[in-house]
Amino acid sequence: MTKLLTRLFVRDHQNTGDATVRGRYGMMVSIVCIVCNLLLCAGKFLFGTLLGSIAMTADAVNNLSDAGSSVVTLVSFRLSAKPADRDHPFGHARIEYVASMIVSFLILSVGVELLTGSVEKISSPDLPNRAYLIPSAVMLLLSVLVKLWMGLFNRRIGKKIDSSVMRATAMDCIGDAVASTAVLASTLLYAFLGWNLDAYLGIAVAVMILIAGCKVLNETKNSILGEKPVAETVEAIRRTVAEYPEALGIHDLVVHNYGPGHLIASLHVEVDGAADVFDIHDAMDNIERRLGKELGVQATIHADPIVIGDPEVDRLRGEVIAFAHEIHEELCVHDFRFVRGVTHSNLIFDIAVPFECPLSEEEILTRMDEKVKGLDPRFCTVIVLDKV
Repeated sequence: MTKLLTRLFVRDHQNTGDATVRGRYGMMVSIVCIVCNLLLCAGKFLFGTLLGSIAMTADAVNNLSDAGSSVVTLVSFRLSAKPADRDHPFGHARIEYVASMIVSFLILSVGVELLTGSVEKISSPDLPNRAYLIPSAVMLLLSVLVKLWMGLFNRRIGKKIDSSVMRATAMDCIGDAVASTAVLASTLLYAFLGWNLDAYLGIAVAVMILIAGCKVLNETKNSILGEKPVAETVEAIRRTVAEYPEALGIHDLVVHNYGPGHLIASLHVEVDGAADVFDIHDAMDNIERRLGKELGVQATIHADPIVIGDPEVDRLRGEVIAFAHEIHEELCVHDFRFVRGVTHSNLIFDIAVPFECPLSEEEILTRMDEKVKGLDPRFCTVIVLDKV
């Protein structure tokens, strides 16, 4: 079904990196979700009212909120496809993260409303109308199947076009399927055993909806605040840079995500200080163009010249790198320079320190200085620490 819908309604569907194609995907998925949710809402609200089930009518309201969420998604895809302008030079793709947050608030509001109504019904329970038990159960079973398909549909398309709002919708759909299953179980238990668990199942459904909403909110919050880049992206950038003989090392790599298909990176590349500056500039330009063409990363590279081929500098660089690993195995030395003097000599370098390192900056600087002075008391260290 997913492939059929894609081929029918998404022109040039294989070109998922194009903003226009992503917009077509978003429109298709949103319209499908709106139609399905409105139909489920109407059916469940009708039978829930006839049956007298608060859990079923609340599930219907949940479907109505899902339809509203899909409208938000539809609008977000239309906005995110807008090209960059003077006020938004990095495009509008991050609007999807805002849409995901709105979806999470809608999910949470439904959960709170359902929880409140279910708690109230415990103190004043109403017996369901047995005449509508079977058609209501059929309606709920149909809802479970439709929601499971919608979840898989959103997850598959969301993965294909890297959409956070679709992944959030997929999670919500799976949660809805579980909730409808619980309501269905409550209906069948009353039909065959006479157990009226409607209010208690309503509470359980509300809790599941609230948990799903919190998960979506947390993921969206991380995207808006900024999170570390995907490991595969970092490795692909490092692998590409390493293919160029002019690049002797890479550090200070920063990747900014401005939405799907909008990655901006800055990085420092160590180069031979004795090489021709025009040759180095040409190599850096080639790397930037290749990163943009193959990985979709708009990169800016800073070339850091270092001395190579000097026996003393090479030896000291190796000693300092070994010292760093002794202090903490994940410390990384870069931009090493050695300035000789009459009364003292400076060893100037940066150390990349992972956020997980338990040592304080003062501890790292003190221990490194002690180890360097162990080589020669006249050596002084000038160290810059970078958190990575």
